[in-house]
Amino acid sequence: MSSSTTTTSSPTDSSNGSLAISYGTLPPPLVTGANSQKPFTLSERLSFEVYSYSSYSPNYLPENVLVDCPNDQTSRWSAYTNSPPQFLTLKLKRPAIVKKIKFGKFEKSHVCNIKKFRVFGGLEDDHMVLLLEGGLKNDNIPEVFNLRCMTEDGSENLPILYLKIVPLLSWGPSFNFSIWYIELHGQDDPMYTCARMKSYNTLRETEIIKLCLKHFRQQGYMKAFGALQEQTNVRLEHPLISELHKYLVVQGHFERAELFIADCIEDGLMDEYLHKQDYKHAWHMKYTESELKPGNRGGHQLVVDAKKRLIYLYGGWDGYQDLSDLWAYNIELDEWTLLCERSELSNGPSPRSCHKMIFDPISENIFMLGRYLDNSIRTSDYIKSDFYLYDTRSRNWMQICDDTSQVGGPHLVYDHQMCIDADKRTVYVFGGKILTPRSATSSVEPEYSGLFSYHIATNTWTQILVDCHHASAAQADIMSIKSRITHCMVFHNKQRKLYIYGGQRGKEDLDELLTYDVDTQSISVLNKEHSHHGNINTSEAKFEPSSGYTLRATIDCDRDEIYIFSSLNKVKDRRDVHPVEPSNSFWVYSLRTHRWSRIYYCRHSAQDVNSINKANVLGTNKSDGSLEPCPRYAHQLVYDELAKTHYLFGGNPGIFQYQQLRLDDFWLLHLEKPKREEILKHCRYLIRKLRYEEMVRIDPLKALQYLRQHISEVIDHTDAEQLDKFHKLASLLFKSHEICQDSALSPKGTPMMCAGTEGYEASTEEDELTEVIGLPSAENVSMESSESLATSGISETASSPSSSSCTKRARTESTCEQLNRRAFLFNKLVQLMPVSMVQPERNLSDFVVI
Repeated sequence: MSSSTTTTSSPTDSSNGSLAISYGTLPPPLVTGANSQKPFTLSERLSFEVYSYSSYSPNYLPENVLVDCPNDQTSRWSAYTNSPPQFLTLKLKRPAIVKKIKFGKFEKSHVCNIKKFRVFGGLEDDHMVLLLEGGLKNDNIPEVFNLRCMTEDGSENLPILYLKIVPLLSWGPSFNFSIWYIELHGQDDPMYTCARMKSYNTLRETEIIKLCLKHFRQQGYMKAFGALQEQTNVRLEHPLISELHKYLVVQGHFERAELFIADCIEDGLMDEYLHKQDYKHAWHMKYTESELKPGNRGGHQLVVDAKKRLIYLYGGWDGYQDLSDLWAYNIELDEWTLLCERSELSNGPSPRSCHKMIFDPISENIFMLGRYLDNSIRTSDYIKSDFYLYDTRSRNWMQICDDTSQVGGPHLVYDHQMCIDADKRTVYVFGGKILTPRSATSSVEPEYSGLFSYHIATNTWTQILVDCHHASAAQADIMSIKSRITHCMVFHNKQRKLYIYGGQRGKEDLDELLTYDVDTQSISVLNKEHSHHGNINTSEAKFEPSSGYTLRATIDCDRDEIYIFSSLNKVKDRRDVHPVEPSNSFWVYSLRTHRWSRIYYCRHSAQDVNSINKANVLGTNKSDGSLEPCPRYAHQLVYDELAKTHYLFGGNPGIFQYQQLRLDDFWLLHLEKPKREEILKHCRYLIRKLRYEEMVRIDPLKALQYLRQHISEVIDHTDAEQLDKFHKLASLLFKSHEICQDSALSPKGTPMMCAGTEGYEASTEEDELTEVIGLPSAENVSMESSESLATSGISETASSPSSSSCTKRARTESTCEQLNRRAFLFNKLVQLMPVSMVQPERNLSDFVVI
């Protein structure tokens, strides 16, 4: 590692304008001139220097990031290699609250731009925390990112002196990383930061004291525990949690501990934990009783009338021709009804696919726009953007307009998206590829449609945003956006925002999540969250849906969640190139935490032509015998917000040998969070299991009765995994004599952990909790660690001390081990409680490395 320490950032103006947020001004100065005071702002340009770096290429010095020269190709820091770790560390002039970081770029796209990066910060250069994980677009537009500037609990500002940028991937995978220019914005005025530093240091000191209190209590140093608590007046935890510790660990009063846990759950103290857990999913194939039902198709459309419990389906491509049939599915009666076999004969739209529909819950009308046309029939007379309405009450079609492009609306498009703002009576249409008359040359650049709105009450169209390559996009008063196809778009009727994710433009995959505020007309890009917990052994290397042509999105405005179903995914731009098998995955994006969660991932092995049959096509058999939809595209997914249920119909399975094959399967997807009853049942199991293990050593006959009567009632005997654990517990009865003998013969001072003497896998309670109540392990961070008794902050010497130390503390070896195991369970149970109520999750021993 090399260091460089003298240059500071130049005061050149930002090309994007000031990022400062006005926070009020100081009183007007009495005099003007050089000594006049400038207004105080909460965010301003910060001075910094290059402190250290991993490497650099000749002529591409680290100090280059301090000067913004977008037209100079050499004005950048470029690492000597792209082998990790590569980094650039900056040192601020003084401690500051850093809120934003700006990355400048070269005047055109460049293969060395960093596609993925992480930013860390801290008061010391060897102790930093993650502030941001994101990526830059490969264009010439500078980008600004918000940095985390609060502590983990959000209670205090996070001051930093050092900021470390770690590139992870460049746009050209074989090229070195380059950073062209950096600006930092925040506040470093001592009058502002001193109070924050004081609060931050107080918070750190309190956390240190709590770690000491936790350590003292776990090791049995109760005099030291009491003295420290009395002198500092810092409480380790909420009094209720201390009460649980007394019942469970000190007294071994397991009945009281169970009652306490039950009261906590009933009072909602574990609701926050349950809410953070991922959904459990369950697919169910619908075998409707209807004699008539929609046939095989792809490229069709579905909409939901949640109030009347109806789902409408129109059109699509059956593998040979476009369709114009309109169907209604009654959710309550579980039956299909054919409303129009050929809608064009009833003043309705012609046969079509790749169109879009929305349902207006106020007028109970369906609006339809767009379609795909084969190049052979794309004539000037035929390419018209007709716009239709279907009145579900009178069951009549009506053509609103024969060509929306003639009245201020979009040209004929396909692979676009539509949403409705029912309260403001407005339909939004974004993206899609514009169909143009066929040309003798095939090299015509494709045209993309922008963002349009249609006001239902006045029957008027308005173009809100033009495509970035549109002729008018260069005008200063025209707002533009990079249009796309195969994206997904939903509308949040409470936040009044459009959310747009993914898509493709030419050969470019767009994996950004855009928001458009329909009232303020402001566009923003939500910061990406690529980080994830646990190992994901799949081709989807980043923890968000991969952009592609199979994404389908829905939204629940009450839960503030966006759902995305991804299928038949194409993985690009990966360094680890592997054959990609067809797969399905389902994702949830929380608008409250701004994080992605993958609910499930299911691979579907490609079938040989001779083994393809109806079962292979329609569903993927899982190991438990249940079915899931096979991977597909050109399918449709809709969401019933009242029943919290998704419906999936049809699509193209993408089987090369059967290119005309389309599907007619109909699926329901239920998502459910773990319930209070589930976590209560398993907490009882953990407590009773610990009591049983203690009982086995003392009175095996009594333990057997307890196993039959009390543990059996909290076991699901239909669950093979739970039943297996139950049988392993029973096997302890036959080892109790051996355990006692081993304990008696064990050399003095030798640690005798229960796991090593019981002859079965010692249960790490957090893993069992995850498995039994069905919490997805990838996201269940606090309960999935491989932590054992020895690594949970409870040392082996305390758990199994020598005879002299036991005499000094009036404990036998078995008593120490017993308290140790109780404390281990206590530590796991309190992780289910609100963080503000419990002891720190970390241990003092974590910071001691010998």
